[in-house]
Amino acid sequence: MIKPRLFRLWLVLGSVLMILLIIVYWDNVGTAHFYLHTSLSRPHTLESLPTPGQREEKEFASDVDEFLDKLLSSGSKKNDLSRKKTEQPLLASGKPALSHMEESVRGYDWSPHDAQQSTDQGQQQAERRSVLRDFCANSSLAFPTKERSFDDIPNYELNHLIVDDRHGIIYCYVPKVACTNWKRVMIVLSESLLDGGAPYRDPLDIPREHVHNSSTHLTFNKFWRRYGKFSRHLMKIKLKKYTKFLFVRDPFVRLISAFRSKFELENDEFYRKFAVPMLRLYANHTSLPASVSEAFSAGLKVSFANFIQYLLDPHTEKLAPFNEHWRQVYRLCHPCQIDYDFVGKLETLDEDAAQLLRLLKVDTRLHFPPSYRNRTASSWEEDWFAKIPLAWRQQLYKLYEADFVLFGYPKPENLLRD
Repeated sequence: MIKPRLFRLWLVLGSVLMILLIIVYWDNVGTAHFYLHTSLSRPHTLESLPTPGQREEKEFASDVDEFLDKLLSSGSKKNDLSRKKTEQPLLASGKPALSHMEESVRGYDWSPHDAQQSTDQGQQQAERRSVLRDFCANSSLAFPTKERSFDDIPNYELNHLIVDDRHGIIYCYVPKVACTNWKRVMIVLSESLLDGGAPYRDPLDIPREHVHNSSTHLTFNKFWRRYGKFSRHLMKIKLKKYTKFLFVRDPFVRLISAFRSKFELENDEFYRKFAVPMLRLYANHTSLPASVSEAFSAGLKVSFANFIQYLLDPHTEKLAPFNEHWRQVYRLCHPCQIDYDFVGKLETLDEDAAQLLRLLKVDTRLHFPPSYRNRTASSWEEDWFAKIPLAWRQQLYKLYEADFVLFGYPKPENLLRD
């Protein structure tokens, strides 16, 4: 009886040591700090009970979690006590001198932060998160993938979850919702990109071509390459401990913005991949120029109606998933499988960005870049959809209904009736 227990103990300890060795030697950007607390972190709801065949794996995972929590949280408590006694001195580089425990895990700040936020903003966030949780649990709202678990999400669908282990943050980026500037912020915080040997300090200094380079960011879908069979377990630990946020906008306005940027401006990639098929299928053009500049010179452009036809065509999804610029947010960020701590909106971007940076205790280090004042406005919806048949508008709403409902956007009744 004693031997099996000793064997189990050695198995757990050996596995933990192996994980830590993998982390120390394979991870170049500090992506495996298991116990990071921020002001917004909170425990998630319990998962469904495991089946008998899963119990052994669950028990082993729990043993590893418990060991890591005790090991790493003890270091955090010591660090918190030292912070109460005195502020850490600064090194010549301007960075704080760190304890030996912190240095052993690359010196990242694990201390919890007590955020101060206004009653109105705090209440607004509580309401947004409440709406999201309620409709995820409400059977009256049905949409594809709603009922699946996090384990059911393929790795390639987790490529929008950007991780910053230095501050314990996970950001799900949504194209056409200020994602370029939020990616810039994540680069500065994670120090994942260097300029002349030093990390960028000002988000606006980062060239746009580097911002959207996938190699710049650590995303969840890269975990398998780094950690193999441990990747999904590490994801769950980070989802439990880290602060998770996303920014959204009115779904129809986001579609207008995507159309304007990808089809009203010259973009060779989107012309070849999307505009050419649209013009052939929905505008009856058989012979089209090879380049977007030639097409624009000849007056050959995709119309907004062509774009809506493309979205509603059942063959579109059969060929390939929606491009990220018009894919639904629930498919990009999985809000019913991931319990987000902060839901920002483009309509209140300046206030929400300032509030989030304060809550993360990084507002003294950087500011969110000023928002564009010429971005697509909600008041444009009626003009853009004026020539779209009512039946198409109604179908389009059903296609994006989950995004409207989950994120608290009112149903556009004026567009859905005669």
